[in-house]
Amino acid sequence: MPTNETTPLLSDNGISPASDRQIDEDEVLKVSPEAWAERFIEKGESWRRDYERKLIRKVDLRLMPTLIIMYLLNFLDRSNLTQARQGTLEQDLGMQGTDYNAATSIFFVGYLLMQLPSNLLLTRVRPSWYLASSCLLWGIMSTSNAASQNFTHLIVIRFFLGFVEAPFFPGAVFLMSSWYTRAELTQRIAWLYTGNALANMFGGLLGATILGSLEGALGISGWRWLFLIEGGLAVCFALLSAFLLPDYPHTTTWLDSEGKAFAAWRLLGDYREADSYSNVSVWQGVLMAIKDYRLYAFIVFQHTSLLSQSFQYFFPVLVGTLGYDNITTLWLTVPCWFATFLISIAVTFTSAKTQDRSIHIIGLMLVATIGNAIAATSTVNPVRYFAMFLMPMGSISAYQILVAWVANSFPRPLVKRSAVIAISNMIGNTATIYGSYMYPYSTGPRYILGSTINTAVCLLVVVLAIALRFIHVRENKRLERAEEEQNEISEDSDASTEARNLGFRYIY
Repeated sequence: MPTNETTPLLSDNGISPASDRQIDEDEVLKVSPEAWAERFIEKGESWRRDYERKLIRKVDLRLMPTLIIMYLLNFLDRSNLTQARQGTLEQDLGMQGTDYNAATSIFFVGYLLMQLPSNLLLTRVRPSWYLASSCLLWGIMSTSNAASQNFTHLIVIRFFLGFVEAPFFPGAVFLMSSWYTRAELTQRIAWLYTGNALANMFGGLLGATILGSLEGALGISGWRWLFLIEGGLAVCFALLSAFLLPDYPHTTTWLDSEGKAFAAWRLLGDYREADSYSNVSVWQGVLMAIKDYRLYAFIVFQHTSLLSQSFQYFFPVLVGTLGYDNITTLWLTVPCWFATFLISIAVTFTSAKTQDRSIHIIGLMLVATIGNAIAATSTVNPVRYFAMFLMPMGSISAYQILVAWVANSFPRPLVKRSAVIAISNMIGNTATIYGSYMYPYSTGPRYILGSTINTAVCLLVVVLAIALRFIHVRENKRLERAEEEQNEISEDSDASTEARNLGFRYIY
């Protein structure tokens, strides 16, 4: 931004002496990163570390608890059909054969249709209100499940439930990637994805409690109470989340101009590029995404990883193969998901600490492979129950690292990152449409077919993780060679309009 001798760019506290006022949002965006960098560098490393620590603490307290609870409610309302099945759902609605599989599958049809449009729209609206509105709608739709009188009603409601749940997860990842560095993002996405394990854990607790104590209360079936209570929780929290969630750094009202600039500057230091909010159109971002060959590798990677998690929509049924009654079975699912939650936190820490993605995923998916193999072959109850721990501990924990890997492997511009996250998540989730048929009722009581297929799928995820590791190693070598010849290099020979600045390296 041009300046003159009588009007310095900024004083040391980030205020223009000429006007003695805070710089507004537009001015923050107009000030060059180099000018801000000079101010921050002048303050010294000690000041920067202390300021960054305070900034991240402030962002964490406002952003992460809200998103984690929202994701818990999101997945709870998505997966509570499996707990409702332990009640009289199928009998009351006249379901038989593969009807349950169809009800599970149809959710993801609606979910996928809304993925990309939603995430592209997110770059043009306030994410706090957008994500909160999504939460409100999925709470209403989940509650509507209680009104189902037949299988057709359930199918229609499940379709629209997927449609209104779609904006949340890719939108949450996208919003976090606008606040956190790559190392921080890995850890925060993992914290977010712990909502999956927590939802399954609390789903088991709530399911056992509600089905065990409210069956027939006020003349209402226990599974209807389940949908009413869990959907109502989402509606209540949606109203609160609209005021808790922050927006982007440049539009956030609870940061002063210095805080906004510092939030953007620290990401510039990590990605080696500033985040652009308006100079690239939505469709330009989509075009950049589809020209990047690595997107297709990550799509296949995410697709197979999600396929390996199909068991979670049948988890009470699989645990039920141990031979206990329905309510006891729901209680037995809780320790499995609590262990998964603990492992998720642990590998999140080590992945962020070591800046590793692929080795962690490989190790965890081998654990899941062993779990599925045991489930397919063993008839000893303690051994089978041990396998029920290994399956989610491996595949769920690995996936949270994978999602972070996608987000920080496609940096600026913002709309490209948004498109990549949405496309990868959208196509990846098609796995659940047919994955919902991996455990048909006819293959019970041991469900050997589903466990055998999942064993092979887990091994395929391992192979893909190795391949992506080598892809990024090769890309980094190319970046190093290019830096010897010029100061700014093309990210991809097929995407000459996009550039990676000096010093950028892909994480693997």
